[in-house]
Amino acid sequence: MSAAVLVLGGSGSGKSAALRNVNPVTSFLVQVVNKPLPFKGAKEKWTEATKENPKGNVLHSDDADRIIKYMKRISTEKPAVKAIFIDDSQYVMANEFMRSANEKGYEKFTRMGLNFWNLVRTASELREDLTVFFLHHTDTNEFGDMKAKTVGKMLDEKITIEGLFSIVIRAAVVDGKHVFLTKNSGRDPVKTPMGMFDAPEIDNDLQTVLEAIQAY
Repeated sequence: MSAAVLVLGGSGSGKSAALRNVNPVTSFLVQVVNKPLPFKGAKEKWTEATKENPKGNVLHSDDADRIIKYMKRISTEKPAVKAIFIDDSQYVMANEFMRSANEKGYEKFTRMGLNFWNLVRTASELREDLTVFFLHHTDTNEFGDMKAKTVGKMLDEKITIEGLFSIVIRAAVVDGKHVFLTKNSGRDPVKTPMGMFDAPEIDNDLQTVLEAIQAY
């Protein structure tokens, strides 16, 4: 059973920047939104996987089924890959919502929820030495509590995204420094296994997070 990790944070909180030290040889990146990574040298490290470039380590897609197929292929055919990162994962739902904006009824929300649930479920059913990270935007409810962003109350009622993960960390800026929070504040869904991270704040570095998970 693979490990699925939810990395929450608002725009600009440092989720994508935390990929800067990730080993591109042993990792695969899914960019749900095709945009430049916010650190120097990214173009040399991360190249799109195509027929002409089979050694590429990036997939540009917001289609849950296609991402699932790639994850399964990596799990069975690429043993050197130890981590998959899905950047801007909330747009798997948001982009599907926009494409189906003219559809009537609530069936589309059921479909969106099912597609994302299948994506997260698959991330936990891959090769045992794989870790899958979902880099996901946050939202705040009417009570001031932070949660993973979805596309409506119906999905919130049917799926508590954070409940599908045993590891949830949050990117934040504290005293001008980008960090990851590993302890629950009482107003966010952060949770990590006992003893995995001793400090409530750690460096904004997903390679360090991956190594801590692998060593646990």
